[in-house]
Amino acid sequence: MSGARSVATCVRGVSVSPERFDRIAVFGGVYSNHVALEAVLADARRRDVDAVFCLGDLGAFGPNPDKIFPLLVEPGVRVMQGNYDDSISRGLADCQCGYTDPRDNYFAKISYDYTFDHTSDRWKGFLRSLPESIRIELGGYRVLMSHGSPRKMSEFLWESTAPTHFLDKMVASYDADVVLATHSGLHWKRELPSDRHFVNVGVIGRPANDGSTNVWYSLLDARRGFDVTFIPVDYDHESLALEMKHEGLPTEFIDTIRHGWWTTCLEILPSKERKKGRF
Repeated sequence: MSGARSVATCVRGVSVSPERFDRIAVFGGVYSNHVALEAVLADARRRDVDAVFCLGDLGAFGPNPDKIFPLLVEPGVRVMQGNYDDSISRGLADCQCGYTDPRDNYFAKISYDYTFDHTSDRWKGFLRSLPESIRIELGGYRVLMSHGSPRKMSEFLWESTAPTHFLDKMVASYDADVVLATHSGLHWKRELPSDRHFVNVGVIGRPANDGSTNVWYSLLDARRGFDVTFIPVDYDHESLALEMKHEGLPTEFIDTIRHGWWTTCLEILPSKERKKGRF
């Protein structure tokens, strides 16, 4: 990452004394997909960003969660907690994902138990140390990074159901010009009044329920105004699928990696987003 500058020291709950960047890469939902993570970081490096940020949910869904941590730590990716990370670090009974449907919760439990059992104590301690939000300045914009929303770590905000006036009030009430989130797993953006913005940066752990096997991250550039570009990244998804099969993870998870359509976590989707999928 050319010209990278470190974010100010983080304390649990929020990053203090925000520093200024001009061009950053941001993603969420790694979901133990170490293969996609390597591809995304390589792509971001080629784009000459100042820094890379991860908005949490490092584990879940995929295989061998301990593989992802060195990939994040060694190049200095700035990482915050998601609900999964909070649960794993504290040994809670579930992922705090926010699902209400029994089928969604059934698969969430399988994913959570596998991730908890395969995350070493060393990295559980790392997850425990992460902040719950991060503040930076991007150009002249005050940016607040959250997992679900600034209000709640596991809040789902969907493009089809989040009113512009609600998003605008939320961003303003948290002393920000831009709020970034990831929890819902689908990338989208909304320009708000008074040059404020809300961006769901997407996830890199699984496809965007669009029939394509690639994953997405966000490139934010404030050198001339405020620009958000969603970047698709191809990776060796078949090798990940084979690793998932070897680990005994559900066929439903593997099928999503192989064909690009969500097979689980469907009941939480609003009707418009669900109609875009296959199931």
